[in-house]
Amino acid sequence: MFETVLGEHFELMTFRLILAACLCGIIGFEREIKNHSAGFRTHILVGVSACLMMLLSLYGFEQYLDKFETIRFDPARIPSYVISGIGFLGAGTIMVHGMTIRGLTTAASIWTVAGLGLVIGAGMYGPALLTTIVVLLSLIFLNQFENRLAKNKKSDRKIRLILNQEAKLNNLLKIFDDFHLRIKRVEVNHKDNDERFLMVELEKGQQFDRNHLLDYLTKVKNVTYIYDKH
Repeated sequence: MFETVLGEHFELMTFRLILAACLCGIIGFEREIKNHSAGFRTHILVGVSACLMMLLSLYGFEQYLDKFETIRFDPARIPSYVISGIGFLGAGTIMVHGMTIRGLTTAASIWTVAGLGLVIGAGMYGPALLTTIVVLLSLIFLNQFENRLAKNKKSDRKIRLILNQEAKLNNLLKIFDDFHLRIKRVEVNHKDNDERFLMVELEKGQQFDRNHLLDYLTKVKNVTYIYDKH
């Protein structure tokens, strides 16, 4: 019975698996050339595996459905577990460096190729092709647009400090609050010699006395070095 079912759908399954490998591989290749943690092979494996799970859900239990009339068929059950379970792999590509988070786009692309594998396994070729085009345009051209936009803008004010291990970040950040300054981003990195590197990026368009702020920060205990960048 199993050989009969496989024979009826073998060519269809083969086509869908190959298509999933191609479309997901294209997205993975874009991640690969940009040296991201999850690249060509990872995206292909995720997409093909998701496609395989969908094929299993659609065709893997036909023999039991034909044999037992009391069995209920739910083709969405296995795909739902794929969608919820793929999050662990995406989370593995997200890296936290101080207050900076990287890898969110790659995690999203992994989740996307899992969805591509599912819709290709279900035979929805049009939406799969359209999704691939949209994702590639987003990853390639929107990234270039963001880079050009960032170059045309003036860089936000960044103030960098080197602290020893006894410095309390809350006290330092409170100083900016005392000056009524809005902080856009804070990044903390540890140096080799028991020191920490603190970068405070302020939002644009704020008026304040730069010299007064720097003079105040230099008097803070446990701050060993400070400079700002426009």
